[in-house]
Amino acid sequence: MADLQLWLLRHGATEWAVNGRHTGSTDLPLLPEGEREAQALAPVLAQRTFAAVFSSPLQRARRTCDLAGLGEQAQIEPDLKEWDYGDYEGLTTPEIRAHVPGWTVFSHPCPGGESSEQVQQRCERVIARASQVANAADGVICPVALFAHGHILRSLAGCWLGRGPSGGAQLVLGTGSFCVLGYERQNRALIHWNAPVRPAESQP
Repeated sequence: MADLQLWLLRHGATEWAVNGRHTGSTDLPLLPEGEREAQALAPVLAQRTFAAVFSSPLQRARRTCDLAGLGEQAQIEPDLKEWDYGDYEGLTTPEIRAHVPGWTVFSHPCPGGESSEQVQQRCERVIARASQVANAADGVICPVALFAHGHILRSLAGCWLGRGPSGGAQLVLGTGSFCVLGYERQNRALIHWNAPVRPAESQP
């Protein structure tokens, strides 16, 4: 049986990502900067053979996948859509905290949006689908690429590590970055995170 590796790839920069606005279902295109970030992923990904490639249906993720060189292999995975922020769609964290002090998506509800439990269910379904691919693959390492969004990928990493979506609160993730989740001595582990490092990037 192959060991699963999950390659988490956050889309390139969009206008709202740069401005710190929570972007769930709003289907924004990449900025030119975001397209350059996506293209920069191509040389890294070209060094790997992926057993499967899954993408969020939203255009910023699909376009990133295309520019990163994996568009022809991609399958749309609705469970990779960004967290549904409900009434907080398009707002920044400071704007939300003006009414709900200390708010974060990992610790507080999103009125009219998804609960942490619903997000965890989606993340676990994605992991299960990727695991099925790994179980059918030959070889020791089975990489599966996931093109998606900041909060859902951070939540997925938290679930992978057994901490649930809230585990993503400590995992900063810039646009146009890649991460690798896998195993170390049969234990789930974080192999790479937020690489290439882009410390100036805005959070979702």
